[in-house]
Amino acid sequence: MLRYPVIVSVLLGLFPVAGLAQSAEPVRSVIAAGRVEGMRYPDIRAYQADLEKFYAPAGYATPWLKGTAPTAQAEAMLRQLQDAWKKGLDPEDYDASRWDQRRTALQRGQGESTAFDVALTVSAMRYLSDLHIGRVNPKHLKFDLHTAKTRQDLAQFLRQQVLPSTDLPATVQSLEPRFGAYRRTEEALPRYIELARTDDGEKLQIPAKAIEPGQPYASLPRLAKLLELLGDVPPPAQGAAAPTTYDAQLVEGVKRFQRRHGLDADGRIGASTVKQLNVPLAERVRQLQLTLERWRWLPDEFSAPPIIVNIPDFRLRTLDAENRVTMDMRVVVGKVMDTQTPVFSRDMTYVVFRPYWVVPPGIMRRQIIPSIQRDRGYIAKNRYEVTTRGGAVVTSGLISDDVLAQLRAGQLGVRQKPGPKNALGLVKLMFPNEYAVYLHSTPSTELFAKSRRDFSSGCIRVEKPAELTAWALRNNGDWPLERVQQAMDSGRDNVTVRLTQPIPVFIVYGTAIAYENGEVHFYDDLYGHDRRLAELLAKGRGPDR
Repeated sequence: MLRYPVIVSVLLGLFPVAGLAQSAEPVRSVIAAGRVEGMRYPDIRAYQADLEKFYAPAGYATPWLKGTAPTAQAEAMLRQLQDAWKKGLDPEDYDASRWDQRRTALQRGQGESTAFDVALTVSAMRYLSDLHIGRVNPKHLKFDLHTAKTRQDLAQFLRQQVLPSTDLPATVQSLEPRFGAYRRTEEALPRYIELARTDDGEKLQIPAKAIEPGQPYASLPRLAKLLELLGDVPPPAQGAAAPTTYDAQLVEGVKRFQRRHGLDADGRIGASTVKQLNVPLAERVRQLQLTLERWRWLPDEFSAPPIIVNIPDFRLRTLDAENRVTMDMRVVVGKVMDTQTPVFSRDMTYVVFRPYWVVPPGIMRRQIIPSIQRDRGYIAKNRYEVTTRGGAVVTSGLISDDVLAQLRAGQLGVRQKPGPKNALGLVKLMFPNEYAVYLHSTPSTELFAKSRRDFSSGCIRVEKPAELTAWALRNNGDWPLERVQQAMDSGRDNVTVRLTQPIPVFIVYGTAIAYENGEVHFYDDLYGHDRRLAELLAKGRGPDR
């Protein structure tokens, strides 16, 4: 007789015991078949190795069941799967609507306990994986996030963390991104789902001319109701009469709405403002869900506090070691039509003060050569130089037919001399990549005042270049803001300073941002990435990651 059942149960996977092989066979057979009938996605081949690793140490026992009844831990996991919508996931990916019927069948002796247990394990693994790394591999969208997180050891996490957990929601949450913006976005999602459920979706009329404060507006009742629903104006006082004109309180509410939706906060009700007001709240829910998915693609930990540039809201943020925002500034990104800024990540390794601007081949073809053809003095007037491939200056004066021919053939290049009028401004921050994209200052500072800022040829222009450079050089010793500013304004030309510690830079794409003050901001799907991700998710799971 076995006197030490606990020890034996641990060793069963290594030392099979006569008479127990038959009890292990049902689970092993289901795993080997690679399929669990009755699941929404019955193909489980992507999880076969994980399932073996999960079940083998306990001799292929069914840990989610006690007899024919789900354990307390199984019930807790089922609640997590059914509440997956709160985290921006589809509960049906984890068979949420099927578990009650399966539970009832087990209790009536009509269900298969092995299939129930394996189906719950697979559903839990899918759920935990989706929370940890997302449902979609970013490479499928041509997002080049080199340092994206790796797949969790799902078997180990289930056995060592989930099964013994006394607080399963907290255990599950430990797999999610640790960014404050992610947590706030997740918290905002249920509220917007409820708003979408309760709102009637009435559309505001688009006025022929922008409505000014004090003017009448046919859609005023709907405007007041919607702004109150969204929290942009407070509820009216008890017994207060409905507004008959576009009054001061509604103007302030519209300004707040405009700020939250990437518009000029002028308080006027024009076509662009009405367009945003008329976006269905179900679409705002989708934006929150897609943004949560993209947060999950980022690493859990960084080699150093990173820089994160979010393209749709035209902003750059630096983080500290606890992933809290330490600096926030406006940026200019690539044009929608032909020079979109790519989504990718690399490490910043050096900065260049008072840089030359080497004209990229595309801009050479589209702008520089046509300008020279129209005016042979264009190079001199704009402080350019024609150079060999090795960087030797050929001319900075009038362009001859022979030099123009070599420029057309790509045998010569063009660079702009350093200085305040240089296209890169007075500093560039480099994270070497094949896209020739970097952060830099700009002489065109007036662009930062615009609400929509997609004006560049792909690189990212920053609003506070000196402050960002001082932050990047903070581990390099004596580089206070004053010294950085002096190097930009009157230092030597084309001076490179290598960073003591590389800085991760992430160029990301999220159209919904939850701020620390509780406001949720929404932005246009500038490059169409939301649409493409939604289309991919709508196809269903497909092969698991």
